[in-house]
Amino acid sequence: MKTYLKFGAIMAVIVGALVWLAVGGVADTKTYYKTVPELQKMDKQAQDQKLRVGGEVQPGSIVKSGVETSFILHQGPAMLKVVYAGSDPLPDTFRDNATALADGRLGSDGVFRANKIQAKCASKYEAKPNQKGVSHPAQMPEKISSLR
Repeated sequence: MKTYLKFGAIMAVIVGALVWLAVGGVADTKTYYKTVPELQKMDKQAQDQKLRVGGEVQPGSIVKSGVETSFILHQGPAMLKVVYAGSDPLPDTFRDNATALADGRLGSDGVFRANKIQAKCASKYEAKPNQKGVSHPAQMPEKISSLR
């Protein structure tokens, strides 16, 4: 009987440690997504949180200075200065008017310090107007008839 009790206690400790590690890991890595206007409404509450902010890169605002890159994210009239000093290179699609996501923290000076940047250029991935719905309309009947 004592052997089962010891085994149960050891298993409870192991399961408890695994649960504690899992909960702690999730708490450290969770990031809240906010838009620029939402971040500005949060004011000082945003300073202690790990956040992901999305918006469009203001044309002409990208300034590279050594290892730091600064730019302005905007959404409508709301603007946010972002400074990126991460070790990863910036994405190729990161340019003026691109939609960008910045992961990091808001400083007390109102500057968002990012450690990760993601960008996409929506127009690059859109289908051409004559190709919407079908990738190669002229070839479709030939392919269907050749399958029969």
